[in-house]
Amino acid sequence: MKLKVNQEEREVDVPEDVPLLWVLREELGLNGTKYGCGRALCGACTVHVDGAARRSCVTAVGDVVGREITTIEGLGGEARLHALQQAWVDHNVPQCGYCQPGQLLMAAALLHSNPRPTDADIDAVMAGSICRCGTYPRIRRAIHAVAGSGSEGDGGAP
Repeated sequence: MKLKVNQEEREVDVPEDVPLLWVLREELGLNGTKYGCGRALCGACTVHVDGAARRSCVTAVGDVVGREITTIEGLGGEARLHALQQAWVDHNVPQCGYCQPGQLLMAAALLHSNPRPTDADIDAVMAGSICRCGTYPRIRRAIHAVAGSGSEGDGGAP
């Protein structure tokens, strides 16, 4: 089947019910999308499908044929960071970094649908992405910085 991943046509030969996560990692070599829980609870496997955040660990590859899939590798890169990636650096968000691809893609989907989110908006969307290092206040500040809202939030965790 043919997939459009990071604006590139890719062909894979797998059963339609294989989770998208494993196709991205094992078939296409895109290892930025992480396996966390396998049950869509932690957010580490988040990708965009037609611009909306989706958990790739529970999304069958057959369900995304003909749709635009974006992974962390397609969000930006070393040559040109996405504004959120730069904000993550500027606000010292990553610690261990394991959850960050999913966090960034959740934040990008949030800003796409709501370019000026409040703390409550950010907390509601980002609550589904678990960061074991607890960098939630920094994540919120980074999102606000990109949104240009000027609000730094109250510093509390979601």
